[in-house]
Amino acid sequence: MTQARIVNCPQCGKPVPWGPQSPFRPFCSERCKKIDLGAWANDEYRIPGTAPPDDFSAPEPDATPRG
Repeated sequence: MTQARIVNCPQCGKPVPWGPQSPFRPFCSERCKKIDLGAWANDEYRIPGTAPPDDFSAPEPDATPRG
């Protein structure tokens, strides 16, 4: 029999078994999950990348007739 993999809660660091017995995985609790969600909502986390230019506009659809 294999043991459940143990991961650390990304919010508080508490060990969490990775399996159906941990419904909030990778978080240890609903509280830690909501704290993390709140941090994303408050722009405390950011995914690195380049920002679009200020004058960015969507490309025009191709108006060339096909056929």
